[in-house]
Amino acid sequence: MSAVLADMPETETSEPIAPATTKAIAPSKGGRPWTFYVLATLFAVYVIALYGPMFCIYILSFQDIRGGLVFPMKGHSLHWFVDLFTQARTGDVKGSFDRSIKLAVIVTIITVVVSFLAGLGFRRRFRGDTFVFYMMIGSLVAPGLVLGLGTGLLFQALGLDAAWYTSALGAQLSWTLPFGVLVMFAVMSRFNHVWEEAAYDLGASRWQSIRLVMIPVLAPGLVAVALFGFTLSYDEFARSLQTAGSLNTLPLEIWSMTLNVTSPSLYALGTVTTIVSFIVIGASLGTIVLLQKKRGSRAKG
Repeated sequence: MSAVLADMPETETSEPIAPATTKAIAPSKGGRPWTFYVLATLFAVYVIALYGPMFCIYILSFQDIRGGLVFPMKGHSLHWFVDLFTQARTGDVKGSFDRSIKLAVIVTIITVVVSFLAGLGFRRRFRGDTFVFYMMIGSLVAPGLVLGLGTGLLFQALGLDAAWYTSALGAQLSWTLPFGVLVMFAVMSRFNHVWEEAAYDLGASRWQSIRLVMIPVLAPGLVAVALFGFTLSYDEFARSLQTAGSLNTLPLEIWSMTLNVTSPSLYALGTVTTIVSFIVIGASLGTIVLLQKKRGSRAKG
């Protein structure tokens, strides 16, 4: 090696290489550009338009017995929350809330299971997979009210009674399953197949690989699918209008209250439903954080 270096021309070994110089970017001496203030103003207007009506409802729901449906606010109390669940004139709020929660839980479980199985099934191409995919997504194009009406007519033609746990369940699944499958496809596309192959090399069966490798890795995505399914079902109105039967779900009960209730009880109901929604969202996000921390601790161990 030393002989080779000795034979090399002097110009190739003795001349130092000048380091590349980069021009430093000078910090801005003035204020922010005018575009920043325009975009900030647009964002502030968007936030006010999005949350302003909600906060008006929340504030008016805490009036006393003299309260009305408009400002100015009269007194402060929890009267309308108590009235919401005790007075029969406000409708079957407790029963509709119970039915909506049960229906949303059932829809969530079915959506998660079917979406996960669909993600497994579409990992490899098969004959007719494109047709199956577009048939599955096609229900998103159909108007919800028309699809709910068709579901109710189908049950009537079959001689079956429409109910929240049969026809409404099927109509809502036509709405939640496509979203769940799309989310699961995105999650499954980022799954590293090396982990699954490593489990097979260690002697794991197909079921053990799914239970011990795939489900823990895909758990945040499964929680996201569950959150989609629950929120879409809990708030669904159009597909439940003609399929819920004689017993209303919570969105239908709120709609009926707008026709005959002229008190802040309606606002109190909106506040309660919003609190439930935020609790579900918070629990889902907390579950994702705990799963990520658990995976991190296992990786360090």
